[in-house]
Amino acid sequence: MSRILYRAAEVVEQLGLGLTTVKALIASGELRSIKIGRSRRVPDDALREFVRRLDVEQNGQAAA
Repeated sequence: MSRILYRAAEVVEQLGLGLTTVKALIASGELRSIKIGRSRRVPDDALREFVRRLDVEQNGQAAA
């Protein structure tokens, strides 16, 4: 079974961005996240949606 939720530190690894950038994306709502207790997690589909949205904004089309 594949992972469906990631901690911010794991999102850093997935996207190749810095922790400060990832936390800012989450705080701004640009990268969708959910709260479980006091922890914040990013769903796998939110990562894919974020990358697709950037691709469309920058290139006018989604990656295949």
